[in-house]
Amino acid sequence: MPPPEEKAAPPQPAATEPKPPTASNGKKILIVEDEKPLSHALEMKLKNQGFGTTVVTNGHDAIEELSKNTFDLVLLDLIMPVMDGFGVLQEMINKKLCVPVIVISNLGQSEDRAKTKALGAVDYFVKSNTPIAEIIERVKSVV
Repeated sequence: MPPPEEKAAPPQPAATEPKPPTASNGKKILIVEDEKPLSHALEMKLKNQGFGTTVVTNGHDAIEELSKNTFDLVLLDLIMPVMDGFGVLQEMINKKLCVPVIVISNLGQSEDRAKTKALGAVDYFVKSNTPIAEIIERVKSVV
């Protein structure tokens, strides 16, 4: 009696790299914020408005994300570990990463506002003075 035929295993799907988040409205926001409660609140509000989001907690990771993925807007804190928001804005200029940036910071002095505007930020909000809903409305008007 001949041996039973062996059946080939079904082909396995190829492993794929994770894709950046997609949004129902097609717009993706990079949130650069080291305060976890605020970054989480921004992420949830933006997702509820149909935006895709990626959250990083320092400037170095922000530049890495901007270098390898496409975003429609960056929400950028100024005071963070590794690289601050001013450094991020300067690196974006150096690397020709042309993405609109809205700064959200606890720094409220006019010199800080002027410096971020000179580095290309489109708007500036002081966290303690600005409801999240107002930031979300400004995001929608920019993208």
